[in-house]
Amino acid sequence: MTSNNIDEMETDNKYWCGICGYKCSDNSHLKIQLLNCEENKEYSHEISGTYLAKKASHQLAAKKKRYVCEVCSMSFAWNAHLKQHMRIHTGEKPFKCDICDSSFSKMSGLKRHMSTHTGEKPYSCELCGSAFSQSYQLKKHYSTHSGERPFTCELCGFSFSQKPHLKAHMRTHSGNKPYSCEICNSSFKSALGLKFHTRSHTGEQPYSCEVCAASFPTSSGLKNHVRTHTGEKPFSCEVCNSSFAQLSNLKNHMIIHTGDKPYMCQICGASFSWSLCLKRHMCKHTNAF
Repeated sequence: MTSNNIDEMETDNKYWCGICGYKCSDNSHLKIQLLNCEENKEYSHEISGTYLAKKASHQLAAKKKRYVCEVCSMSFAWNAHLKQHMRIHTGEKPFKCDICDSSFSKMSGLKRHMSTHTGEKPYSCELCGSAFSQSYQLKKHYSTHSGERPFTCELCGFSFSQKPHLKAHMRTHSGNKPYSCEICNSSFKSALGLKFHTRSHTGEQPYSCEVCAASFPTSSGLKNHVRTHTGEKPFSCEVCNSSFAQLSNLKNHMIIHTGDKPYMCQICGASFSWSLCLKRHMCKHTNAF
């Protein structure tokens, strides 16, 4: 930048609000205007074509949270934050998808949703190459490599890398299956389980094996199948070193060592190590009636 350009920038009203257009020559005056600008939706203000530091404006506004929710009394520094918060109470979802008519309370939610239509997956795992449409999905995926399982079932001790997996697991104890198929009324403990089940009606099998062309309704089904070609058994028992091609097989095997019986009959209280044993046991009660 030349000295002439610098002189021009210093003599002009170089600070201005990118929302309302207010101009001033002093940064402190602009900060005052930040508090008066009730329709600030971007939370950024321009200075000579670049952005003022967001931190300074946020710190100033945080000192005075003057926008209060009349429903729950939460307070906000910006009116736009309050408007966004009110959608929790009103259920308003003004951001609509032009493709499938799904609607969202935030623009960010709509942007994330659009990737389901475009198929774009810009977030890739550096360890295995798996790709994801959202950054949070990649973060969750990394736990499959680290082996970290911070979410533990208080009833049977099984641990999980993600909280939703623990919630779904808890339904194996409660028997709660809130997701029902509209075609055959089968019910499932998770929305994902229902999604996979629906493919049994539609015949959809989008995951194909490159070796033998067998196809599967789920990606996990394909992964398990591929191991029949490779012979890979990545799931090993830490007690006896037995190895398995599927994690579910390892979990069933571990019960031999732990003696756990997490499946309980709600009628007589008998407990079993495997769900299949519980199902067979339940037949005794049904036949008794």
